[in-house]
Amino acid sequence: MRGGMAVRRQSFRILVVDDYEPWRRFASSTLQKRPGSLIVGEACDGLEAVEKAQQLCPDLILLDVGLPKLNGIQAARQIRELAPKSRILFASEDRSCDIAEAALGTGALGYLVKSDAGNELLPATEAVAQGKQFVSACLSGRESLKPADSNSQYEAVSN
Repeated sequence: MRGGMAVRRQSFRILVVDDYEPWRRFASSTLQKRPGSLIVGEACDGLEAVEKAQQLCPDLILLDVGLPKLNGIQAARQIRELAPKSRILFASEDRSCDIAEAALGTGALGYLVKSDAGNELLPATEAVAQGKQFVSACLSGRESLKPADSNSQYEAVSN
């Protein structure tokens, strides 16, 4: 620490929520490649996601849309109230603009199409960690998915 302060990236706590265990495993192992990332928990349904979000107060929640017991959009609304500082990144195979709009309408910062996760999961996580909105490249050209607030940051990955 000569001539200044040591720069240390603070850990970034992540909760992974998906009902498909192989996807949770893939997402967790990929996210751990991001320096400072720490997987603090996993959940397999919407109710468990809400409970763990409240208990763990993660920095980021990677949240599937199609979950049992409570779907991801309903869970996100509850999480916004119980863990308002947690940032939400949706992950879904659904490419519907209506679903993506509904997901982002909960206050989530990102919407990632799962089939693009190999290229986009880490950039999406980084964007959301920085408070920027992220929408998968396959949806990013849609006018309706651009941020309503002109001061918002918008980020998409182009292939």
